[in-house]
Amino acid sequence: MDILVIGAGIVGVSTAIWLQRAGHDVTLMDRTGPAAGASHGNAGVLASGAVLPLTVPGLLTKAPGMLLDPDQPLFLKWRYLPRLVPFLARYLRHGNEAQVQRASRALTELLHDSPEQHLALAADTPAAEFIKTGSYLFGYADKAAFDADAYGWNIRRQRGFEFRELTAGQLEEHDPALGHRFGYGVDCPGHGQITDPGAYVTALADHFVAQGGKLLISSLRNLDVQNGRVVAALTDAGRITADQFVLTIGAWSGPLTHKLGISVPLETERGYHVEFLDPSITLKSPIMVAAGKFVASSMKGRLRCAGIVEFGGLLDPPSRPPVDLLKRQVARLFPDLTYSGTVEWMGHRPATSDSMPVIGRTPKAENVFVGYGHQHVGLTGGPKTGRWLAQMITGQRVNTDLSAYSPDRPG
Repeated sequence: MDILVIGAGIVGVSTAIWLQRAGHDVTLMDRTGPAAGASHGNAGVLASGAVLPLTVPGLLTKAPGMLLDPDQPLFLKWRYLPRLVPFLARYLRHGNEAQVQRASRALTELLHDSPEQHLALAADTPAAEFIKTGSYLFGYADKAAFDADAYGWNIRRQRGFEFRELTAGQLEEHDPALGHRFGYGVDCPGHGQITDPGAYVTALADHFVAQGGKLLISSLRNLDVQNGRVVAALTDAGRITADQFVLTIGAWSGPLTHKLGISVPLETERGYHVEFLDPSITLKSPIMVAAGKFVASSMKGRLRCAGIVEFGGLLDPPSRPPVDLLKRQVARLFPDLTYSGTVEWMGHRPATSDSMPVIGRTPKAENVFVGYGHQHVGLTGGPKTGRWLAQMITGQRVNTDLSAYSPDRPG
C-alpha cells in the first residue's frame, strides 16, 4: 500500500518505520521536520510506571489554589478560560476512582514495556545509542511528603510496578550528586532514558529515509473525504493521494479529527523546559522532583529540567512565570550548580479529557487512523502506539484490547 503518515514526532516516526518494515511504501510528512515539537522538548524519561492519570480524586478542590499560587506548577492564561471551560468540565469529571482505575489499566498496557519497545524500534539503527535503560528516581523532602503521595504509589503497586523506598543516605549512595538534596526517595527500576530526545527521533527518521522512505516537509490544510474514505490530503505541496492515511499531529489534531467523527475533547498542555549548558552537575538517573513536579535529567552537555502544566492554547507565545518558576526551583535544589548558559523551550502536549490517548481507525473515514493524546507520556508510549497502528493498518492481529483508546469513545 501507499501510506501517508502526517506528523513526524515519535508516534509518527514509529508508525512509519513499522509500516516500512511490513513492506509498504510510506511517506512521512511534517510541517517543520522530525522531532520539532514535544518529541524534542520532553524530559527524555521512558516512564513505564507513569500510569496515574492527572485527574485523580481531590483535584477539583486543589486546582483553584494551585492556579493562584505562583510557586505551584499549574498555570492558566486567564483570557483563554472561556474557551477552556467546556474541556475542563469534562476533564475534572474524570477525577473519580472508577476512571482512575480504567485509565491506569489502559496506560499500563501501553507503557509497561517501554524500554523494550524502544530497543525493538531502534534495533540496528544509529538511534539505538541514545537509549539508556535503568532507574527513574523520585526525590521527596522527607518521608511525610512521600506518604502524602501514597495514592499514586498504591496505584502503581496494583499495576505490578516495583519500586524501592530510599533514605537520604541510600539516595546519595545511588548517585552522589543527589547528596543532601532530598530527605527521602524512590527508585523505580525497569525504566529508561533517551539521552537526547530530539536527536533520537531525528536519527530514527533518517533511518526511515535511508531505507527508502520519503520525508516531505509541508503543512496539511485539509482532507478530502468522499463516501466514507479520504481520497487525498490537501497540503502546501499539493494534493497527495494514498491508500491509507495516518494522523499523528498531537495537540493540533482537534479540528481534523472532529471532522472525522472523533468527539474526545482535546486540549494543549503547554510544557516548559530550561536547559543548563556545560553544567557542573551530572545525574546518574533522571529524577522527578516531587515538590516541584519537574524532572531533572542529564543529557549530552546539558542538564534539562522539564515540567509545568499551562493551559493557554496553541497560538500564544511562551509565558515568563512558568520559566521563572522552573529556574527558582532548580536554584533551590542545586544552589551549587554552575553553567555557561541556558536554553528555554515551550511545547504542546496533547491532553484528552479522560487522560488516555486516541489510537485507531476514525469513525467517518475507514482508511484514516490516528495516534495522539499521550499527554506526558508521548515519548514513553510512542513506539508501541506506532506498532499497534501499523498492525491495524496492515490487517495483523493486535493481541491487546484497544477499546480504551478507541476514537469513537465519548471521552
